[in-house]
Amino acid sequence: MKQTITIVGLGFGDETSLNLGTWNLLQNAPVIWLRTEKHPVVDWMKNQGVPFHSFDRVYEEHHQFDKVYEEIAFQLLGLAKEHQQVVYAVPGHPMVAERTVQILLKEQTESEMEVEIIGGGSFLDAAFARLQIDPIEGFQMVDGNDLQAPQLNPRMHILIGQVYDRLIASDVKLSLMEVYPADYNVIIGTALGIPSLEKIVEVPLYELDHADLFTDLSTVYVPPVLQESSLYRQFDYLVEVIETLRGPDGCPWDRKQTHESLRPYLVEEAYEAIEAINNGDEDSLADELGDVLLQVLLHAQIGRDEGTFDIRDVIENLTEKMIRRHPHVFGETEVTDSDQVISNWQEIKKQERGEYGQEDESILSGVPKEYPTLLKSFEMQKKAAKIGFDWDSVEGVLAKVREELAEVAQAQNQVEREEELGDLLFAIGSLARWLKVDPEQALIRANQKFLYRFSYLEEKANELGKSIQEISMEQLDSWWDEAKNVR
Repeated sequence: MKQTITIVGLGFGDETSLNLGTWNLLQNAPVIWLRTEKHPVVDWMKNQGVPFHSFDRVYEEHHQFDKVYEEIAFQLLGLAKEHQQVVYAVPGHPMVAERTVQILLKEQTESEMEVEIIGGGSFLDAAFARLQIDPIEGFQMVDGNDLQAPQLNPRMHILIGQVYDRLIASDVKLSLMEVYPADYNVIIGTALGIPSLEKIVEVPLYELDHADLFTDLSTVYVPPVLQESSLYRQFDYLVEVIETLRGPDGCPWDRKQTHESLRPYLVEEAYEAIEAINNGDEDSLADELGDVLLQVLLHAQIGRDEGTFDIRDVIENLTEKMIRRHPHVFGETEVTDSDQVISNWQEIKKQERGEYGQEDESILSGVPKEYPTLLKSFEMQKKAAKIGFDWDSVEGVLAKVREELAEVAQAQNQVEREEELGDLLFAIGSLARWLKVDPEQALIRANQKFLYRFSYLEEKANELGKSIQEISMEQLDSWWDEAKNVR
């Protein structure tokens, strides 16, 4: 005889929610095991003289739910071997929020044991009725024990199950507050559909875990967002905004843009973000990174309008690339330090170029021609250094800088000065590489420093009611030293 585990649902409430077929099965089953006795129908079953066992003691033996469910499934498999047929009764419906059922179904595919599912009224039935939810409008059900903000779609009705206590409610609250305003109203529904036990309490999100309102039968309901401003944190909503701007009734300026016309703005916004980083201005950085993202989304929308690519292609390509180029995180490769990570990264890039028929003709290929000149020389020297074309030490680079500086001083005409100064700047780029300093960033900081200090001179002159041209060089030098001490 084939081993069989028949899984039945006890419904969402008391005996009035227990269907007739399930009740007939329970009355005639030789061996019944309940996942838990903590269910409104169990006392009635006792009164009706239905014998059963429960796995409640397993909950006391393990501190993690995953271990509990694995142990229950393991014991059921043993019971099926012993008795050939076992009835396993769970709260609600067997296919709704029942991890043990999923484990048993997986075992069924790997053994000769058969799992039979017999439905029961799910707590969802009561929730839809009592909270007046029409799931066709969009509905999500998530587990309160493992809730992550990225799971949530605020445009949908959301039911969060298994919120047993205030500790879980606190974790749920923190995840929800990444998506919803702190004062957004949510509903705690306990024992929905059971008249003698039902409680429905509406609270602002920030108070979700303040009161002890939770039991084994508690569910948190989050209504769909109606105010558009509450969707401003959602990436998909931002994509829709950009699509509207580019649409027939959108902004004339946005509609006429092309990949080519937007080129200067992408560079400009990137440099403004860098400036915010250099200034240590976190608020400004968040704003400037938004402007960089705007450029990405505009280009993606143009691609979609032209039928070439869209933002999901951009995201997919990036995700695939990050996983492919980090085999030490997503694969079996082992690394010892960041230098080895970089080495692996470069090797993977080289393999990618070969796969796509893009093998470089020169070691120096691959440096974008659009790079600022100083950065371009820096990157070319990095590539040359990887094959050993480099100085033996930083002292050799310093000697080269001094040599080029002397040649600048000895230059006899404008052509020679330009050539020698170029050599000096190139040598300084190599020095930056040896010192592990980004020359563009270093020059940006130097420009910012000069701007601040010169502005300080102008302010001091203005305090005297004079223009800076009227101030002696001696006074300007003195103020300059003051500015250096201030910043």
